[in-house]
This record gives sequence, C-alpha cells and structure tokens, in this order.
Amino acid sequence: MPTPPVRPPGFPDMGSFWTVANGLSFSRAVLVLPIAWLVYRGGPIGPMFALIGLAIATDWFDGRVARWSNTVSEWGKVLDATADKLAAAAVTLALLLRPPEAGPSLPLWFVALAISRDALLALGGLVQTRRLGRFTSSLWSGKVAVTALAVTVVAALFRAAPAVMEALIGLTAGVMAYSIVKYGVRFAAIMRHGPAALEPDGNTLRPEHRVVRAEDEGR
Repeated sequence: MPTPPVRPPGFPDMGSFWTVANGLSFSRAVLVLPIAWLVYRGGPIGPMFALIGLAIATDWFDGRVARWSNTVSEWGKVLDATADKLAAAAVTLALLLRPPEAGPSLPLWFVALAISRDALLALGGLVQTRRLGRFTSSLWSGKVAVTALAVTVVAALFRAAPAVMEALIGLTAGVMAYSIVKYGVRFAAIMRHGPAALEPDGNTLRPEHRVVRAEDEGR
C-alpha cells in the first residue's frame, strides 16, 4: 500500500461544500430536532421511528452518493461526523430530561460521559488535523462505542426492563471510556511525532506508539 503524501501542517483543502451528499448529511442534522422532541414526549412511536429510519438512511446514503458522484470531500467527512454527534447529544439529552411516563430515562452521569466524549473527540480531531494536514478515520473502539450507545438508546425507546437498561448503560459506559483512552493514545502520538506515528494507511498507530511510554511523558 503506498504511503500517503506528507502534507505541511494546517487544515486540508475542504473541497466542495454544495453537493448532494453533503445535503444528505445536513438533512440528518435538521432531523435531530423533531426526533429529539418525539423521544422526549415518548412518541408517537410510528412517526418517531419513521424519522429515525429516515436519518439512518441519510447516514447510509451520503457517503455512497459522494463516491457515486465523485464528490467526496473533507467537508463531507466533517458534516457526517457533526450530524452524528448532534444526533447522539440531542437524543441522549431528551432521554435524560423526559418525564417518567414517557419511558425509561438515562442517568445524568451517563449522558455527561457520552456528550463529553464526543466533544473531546471533536476538539482533539481539529487539533490533530492541523498537526497532520488531513483528517483521520474513526478507530474500531469508537465505532463499537457508537453502536453500543445506539443499542442503549433503542432499548430505552422500547421501554426495556430496568435490569436490562442498567446492564446496557454499564457496558456502554465502559466501552466509551475505553475508546477515549484509545483516541487519547493516538492523539498524543500524533501530536508528538506527526505523520511518522502512523502506519502507511495513514490512520493506524505504529506498534511502537500504541502505548504512551513513561520516558515520553517526562519529556
């Protein structure tokens, strides 16, 4: 696999903003408001899941449309990730604040962890991008954390039993905490070593940088 070209530090060329694919990502961000309101109200179930299904469809199609139309851009990556984070924040907040009669809610500490994680990843991603001159892909631990959060949210929407909710919340919190550590290790290595910290694929840390060494912390 060829080594990605080394770019000078700074943000990359973002490409075209006004594309159909980016419009799909933006529409998902717009759908967040009615979805969060219906989650807060506890339904009606039909319209709520119809809008959730539509949002999932835009998430599935935006990247494919970009590739089919040859309009893949850095803007698309930013909009896609931003829409996902807005959706997660809005829905978890709705599940925190909704009244008991609307269904199971999420505890404050869990929602704070989920939102703080996304905020840290977004801020760290911007700093990291400036260091590398390009965006990096999500780690597998991050994808697992997002999936676990989605399962927990769906369980709450379907009014899962308290024991099931407690188990899912504990499991998801553990996965989210683990993903924060993994992203933190990659961030620290990139900030210290730049592109040299990564494998030729441009995203995976080289083995020697996968653990923050004591001598590095002391420098």
